[in-house]
Amino acid sequence: MKPQVQITFRSMEPSKAVEEWIRNAAAKLETFYSQIMGCRVEVGIPHRHHKAGSSYRIRIELTVPHGNILVKREPGLGTRYRQLREQQLTKQADINSVRKELRRAIDDAFKAAGRRLQDFARRQRGDVKRSASLPVARVSKILRQEGYGFLTSEDGREIYFHKNSVFGRAFPRLKMGTTVHFVEEQGEKGLQASTVRPVAKRANASVG
Repeated sequence: MKPQVQITFRSMEPSKAVEEWIRNAAAKLETFYSQIMGCRVEVGIPHRHHKAGSSYRIRIELTVPHGNILVKREPGLGTRYRQLREQQLTKQADINSVRKELRRAIDDAFKAAGRRLQDFARRQRGDVKRSASLPVARVSKILRQEGYGFLTSEDGREIYFHKNSVFGRAFPRLKMGTTVHFVEEQGEKGLQASTVRPVAKRANASVG
């Protein structure tokens, strides 16, 4: 099923070349999971009121059976892009450098989306037969308004998770100390949980 791709540019000029990069990357996602029903992509530079460190923001939202998969990436590239615009640089070498960095940001975001789709596809195929085979952690910090939290694993590591990684949209029901199973991956800012599944109450009562 070829996904319908919707592309939005935020705080930057639309680009046919960028649209082509995105559509080609979105088409490759079908190799990970063939039942993608929709793909919405936002590319832009967030406003931060003259603060340093502004960056490209890549947001990918995939519609799949029974839910959505959301991926966000903000590589530190926007400051350079904005400086180029403000100074009205015309050197082709500088323009090519910015284009390469934006292309890399898009590629990184779609690679992350591919990993998330692989996790989803494995669950759909039943490869993850029992959540008990996954590592166990407890919720050690949760920021509901911001939409993320942290787990502490059995070996003492702190692991970030986003609300969209919580299986069954159970994020609002998570509490400090809730026991979960999780799938771990290395993100741009360190360890993160790509899938978080709360342990059933009966099993939860028997854990450590």
